Amino acid sequence: RFAVSVGYWKDPYIQYFVRQAKERKAPEISYYARVHGVSYLIKAFLKTTECNCQIVNLGAGMDTLFWRLKDENLLPRKYFEVDFPMIIARKIHNIRSKPPLSKPIMESHSGDSLLIDSHSLDSSRYSIVGADLRFSSDLEEKLKKHNLDIHLPTLLVAECVLVYMTPQQSANLLKWAASTFPVAMFINYEQVNMTDRFGQVMIENLQRRQCNLAGVEVCRSLDAQRERLLLNGWETARAIDMMKVYSFLPQADVKRIEGLEFLDEKELFEQLMQHYCISWASKDSSNL
Repeated sequence: RFAVSVGYWKDPYIQYFVRQAKERKAPEISYYARVHGVSYLIKAFLKTTECNCQIVNLGAGMDTLFWRLKDENLLPRKYFEVDFPMIIARKIHNIRSKPPLSKPIMESHSGDSLLIDSHSLDSSRYSIVGADLRFSSDLEEKLKKHNLDIHLPTLLVAECVLVYMTPQQSANLLKWAASTFPVAMFINYEQVNMTDRFGQVMIENLQRRQCNLAGVEVCRSLDAQRERLLLNGWETARAIDMMKVYSFLPQADVKRIEGLEFLDEKELFEQLMQHYCISWASKDSSNL
């Protein structure tokens, strides 16, 4: 919300989910790179499939991607969000009480049965599902209830989600996704290079805030990130750190955002960016 208010990128919907922070935050360039990097891959998938696909946003929280894609006329056939029941109850409450959020859902809906109560939302184009990602059989059952079509090309997105599960739990989720959908892509954004001193300090800081990264051992290198995808049934996999992503961004826009806030710790910024990565994998039985 803070990054949007300063002007890093446009998101007219985040204000309905998150209150404006009173205190000034650290420069938000890293969020900018994350949002653009992930969005680039999502749009590439949507263009390749001509939107004849579905997106499953895992651990979506208060994400606003559905509304932004609708504004750009890039909605997939169906967009699913999954998170803990407690989180989705809060999100649904915001959607029901704020017309700028509920109206686009109504507009994109066709057919009779629009279901919305305090714990679930299911329209023909958008569904929010309350589930625990550590139990994929429960997850699949709930998604199918909301008309998940396993034969449609499917994009699964996880941003800072897998790292909170044990390596075995995230492996099960990746395996489930790879074995369920014949044509699919998985995008994962999370930490990398966590075994060096900078990574250790990051882990200690998070632990002090009672935030335990249960899956951090898979985040030791870009190779480890790639390998986990290939070992769990994906055909191709790539991983790049966020400094590399940053170097790929449109240079005119990078110039613009570098002028938004004074970045005095260039070295610290580079180190931080080398400790996050985007990895993506695909499985493609129909050669898309």
